[in-house]
Amino acid sequence: MKTYRIGVIGLGQRIAHVLCAMDDVGWKLNVAGYADPRPVGMPILAERGIAPGKDYGSATALLKDGPFDLVMIGSPNHLHYEHLLAAFEAGYPIFAEKPIVRTEEETFALARHLKDTRTPPLFIGLVMRSMPIVRETIKRVDAGELGELVSMDATEHLPPEHGGYLARNWRRKQEWGGSYYLDKVCHDFDIFGRIVGARPAKVVSFGGRKIFRPERESAARSYSDGSPAYAIRDAGWSGANDAFHSDMDVTDHQTALVEYDSGFQLSFHSNTHVSLGERRWYIAGTEGTLLADLVRNKLMIRRAMEKGKPERMDFATRTSDNHNGADQAMAADLLNTLEKGAAFPVTPWDSMVAGLTVMAIDRAMEEQRIVDCAPMWADYDAARGGS
Repeated sequence: MKTYRIGVIGLGQRIAHVLCAMDDVGWKLNVAGYADPRPVGMPILAERGIAPGKDYGSATALLKDGPFDLVMIGSPNHLHYEHLLAAFEAGYPIFAEKPIVRTEEETFALARHLKDTRTPPLFIGLVMRSMPIVRETIKRVDAGELGELVSMDATEHLPPEHGGYLARNWRRKQEWGGSYYLDKVCHDFDIFGRIVGARPAKVVSFGGRKIFRPERESAARSYSDGSPAYAIRDAGWSGANDAFHSDMDVTDHQTALVEYDSGFQLSFHSNTHVSLGERRWYIAGTEGTLLADLVRNKLMIRRAMEKGKPERMDFATRTSDNHNGADQAMAADLLNTLEKGAAFPVTPWDSMVAGLTVMAIDRAMEEQRIVDCAPMWADYDAARGGS
């Protein structure tokens, strides 16, 4: 196996964890250097013994010092488009964290740019596409075990520590991260679109901030065992000191209803401060039902007319970030793509559709109306066609 010379733009905690996962599955890494004014992922690499390479000071300086076998982009979301364009110009294969870009305008511009056949390979870190339980879910749906898909109930509920981190991290600001849904659950909507095989036709959403706000500053700041709450993780670049007194302007809870072109209906409920964490998909079809518990990493499925016990699968691996082995699986997928030409599980086009879906949901919430997605898809298809 070759040694991969890697340049990192945005050495945050997430990219550091991805590099560790690459090391886990046998990549031969040579991290040549990074561009990041505050590389908060450095301690994660140090603990693993991965040298971060040279501090280049800027993405431009880093990209000039090629060649690279892979450029990894882990900068805050509002910089993704800028850094993608620079990396395209340099011509090296790119791995970029999700979401691919932050706005509809950036999405359409990127779609037009990707029409250029000279654009280097681009891989997006929608890590759930590589998660074993998700692969099994897609496999069962594709095999027709549920019959025609009818409806789905999905959730993502985060424990207080995770929600408090989002309230302090740069993701708390729309100008940096987009929305809570865009940054945190574009994963889920990517999978939903893949399962259904259709795009959203209409969306509606409600949400707000009721948890992390100054009026709740008297909330308990420690857990029942005495350990401190809301401040264990480094808040990172432009972080805020206090989850309840930050300048957060994204939601801390939100619900959405989506009707797809196929008629399939989805309800999605999320909250960033719960004592019973959950990420669950309940998919109902004409011939069967599937329940995927992505926190406990268990799947249950049964045919509609079956009187016996449901089939149960336990994927065993559990991790504190609830990725449950997906980081390592994604790292292996990426290596297989680069080494053997295997298809990466998700395309840039998939990631743009997922992002636009969430942007429409957020627009429905902000404008307090049902949003017809047809004009947005028309714009996207036109941009994808190069116009």
